[in-house]
Amino acid sequence: MQDILNKLRIAESNHGISTGLATWAGQGEEIASYSPVDGKLIGKVQSANRQDYDTVVGQAQEAFKTWRLVPAPKRGDIVRQMGEQFRKYKTELGTLVSYEMGKSLQEGLGEVQEIIDICDFAVGLSRQLYGLTMHSERPSHRMYEQWHPIGIVGIISAFNFPVAVWSWNTMLAWVCGDVCVWKPSEKTPLTAIACQHIIQEVLKSNDVPEGVSGLIVGGREVGEWLSHDERIPLVSATGSTRMGKAVGQAVGGRLGRSLLELGGNNAIIVSQHADLPLAIPAIVFGAVGTAGQRCTTTRRLIIHESIYEDVKNQLVKAYGQLRIGNPLDAHNHVGPLIDEAAVQSYQSAVAQVGALGGTFAVEPRVLSGDDFGSGCYVKPCIAEVENHWPVVQHETFAPILYLIKYKTLDEAIALQNGVPQGLSSAIFTLHLREAEQFLSQAGSDCGIANVNIGTSGAEIGGAFGGEKETGGGRESGSDAWKAYMRRQTNTINYGTTLPLAQGIKFEL
Repeated sequence: MQDILNKLRIAESNHGISTGLATWAGQGEEIASYSPVDGKLIGKVQSANRQDYDTVVGQAQEAFKTWRLVPAPKRGDIVRQMGEQFRKYKTELGTLVSYEMGKSLQEGLGEVQEIIDICDFAVGLSRQLYGLTMHSERPSHRMYEQWHPIGIVGIISAFNFPVAVWSWNTMLAWVCGDVCVWKPSEKTPLTAIACQHIIQEVLKSNDVPEGVSGLIVGGREVGEWLSHDERIPLVSATGSTRMGKAVGQAVGGRLGRSLLELGGNNAIIVSQHADLPLAIPAIVFGAVGTAGQRCTTTRRLIIHESIYEDVKNQLVKAYGQLRIGNPLDAHNHVGPLIDEAAVQSYQSAVAQVGALGGTFAVEPRVLSGDDFGSGCYVKPCIAEVENHWPVVQHETFAPILYLIKYKTLDEAIALQNGVPQGLSSAIFTLHLREAEQFLSQAGSDCGIANVNIGTSGAEIGGAFGGEKETGGGRESGSDAWKAYMRRQTNTINYGTTLPLAQGIKFEL
């Protein structure tokens, strides 16, 4: 691991404040990053205080004045070069993501691939920031709309995807002409610093103004500063619903914009017409991948009563084959939770299930021993529950899969929709009518609805986000770029008279 840290230019004592080209130690408290894999100290970061924060935002304000005037295709080419840098350092950064966050190495590498993919997407987008033209009701007039950069984009990211979510926002914002100030999770600061180091050469060789890429490592107070700062027109925040409500209230109170990607309580419906050999691996991956710490994790499995026992038995068998341990070992399927607080949340949820009368098809357990020395490893479990129980209605960031029976598809869809969150959903069925009903206006109320694939694994090309308490934001592909720009309608009179709209007459 030390070799990787050296390649990414991360020393044991590092800097948590950056404006893209300049990096310096903050004046706030020291943050230590411990790996949930083995409990060892990876490095320490000097966090930001308010003065540091204002310095970074001030640099961003000045950089925006220059960056917005760079032609969009040129900005796209700079992003293309960044994609090449991330290709170069994919193994090192992916390994660090795995070690600092705890997800499997394949998932860590996949997260860096998401950065590469969004860079590719943003390059093409830089030549497609389209506006519309409209016919005017007034003679010798032309109407059209165009999109302009919005300014500073504040980005608050979570520990579970410590680099990918930053890139979804940043690469699109950059080609749109915005500048970014990033507050990463204080639980995964080193991966954020590594991203800044990786792009330094590109920024320097292209004479990008200092302040285009800002990084501020710190705790909750930094997110509060971003949310209340009138200099920042858009705050994109990923995290819990509780956090998102606070951000949304603060940003909305100053009439700013917020892009919120919050909690998920995702369900898969397994029809009696499902292809079970297709469904079982998707369910298991969705439920235990990243140790249940994805916003798209499969948390509820809604199974037709006629196949309920069969599906349960197949899942129990599959869970018996799971290998839990060091995520850097490619043979292991499941790594640790992020910290001891997450373990306590897991224990609290399983205790509530038991208190409410739920039973476990696969028993929960906190793992101990030499291979689990960090104290953050837990056994993925399966519980038989009722959908309306408070613990089921709540998102627990841990590998707990809830099994629920249904009789009719209408009932299954109502169960799927019957939670406060609305991010991802899926149905496994070979019945065309069931699939179409699930995707119809009377079907899933989530931002993502899949047929014959699981709830996890969204692709860059589609806009990512959800409804209800998930926040309503959209990041990444499709037309998500519009969130990072302001729309302007233009009317041009190329005639010699001044007709008014709606036929209004005004004569002097």
